[in-house]
Amino acid sequence: AMQLAGKWFLVGMASHCSYLAEHSHQLEATAVTVTVLDGQSLAISTFRKLDGMCWEIRQRYLPAQAHGRFLLKGRGYGSKVDVVVGETDHSSYAILYYQKGRSISVKLYGRTIRVSDAVVDKFEQRVSAVGLSEDMTYYFPTYGFCDSADEFHILD
Repeated sequence: AMQLAGKWFLVGMASHCSYLAEHSHQLEATAVTVTVLDGQSLAISTFRKLDGMCWEIRQRYLPAQAHGRFLLKGRGYGSKVDVVVGETDHSSYAILYYQKGRSISVKLYGRTIRVSDAVVDKFEQRVSAVGLSEDMTYYFPTYGFCDSADEFHILD
């Protein structure tokens, strides 16, 4: 978990999510800061714009049984998400799987706003391996990041 600490940028995402498909033209640059708590769980702060305002969304990934696996508890029954670190070199990229019920999505994070073609290839191979396709894969803008959010725009 320790090696995941620090700042990441959301580079790409593959998902069946119909919301993404409908709003793909409105994707906003998204940055994430990971802090390791008690050596195990991860505090995730996601910074992104919503209607032109910078928001910080805070989440807690709890350690699951196996190494590289986490549990994200949502609000309400049955809204838990299993998070699996699929592959990372800690210094340039991380590919994570998010499984909620039967649906799975794959996210590619980079330490910088752009990652190498080789990493994009790895991401796309993993995306197709879980049955998602190119037209369900979205890449995020590399400009317009929020550095912080003001205190009125924090969602815990």
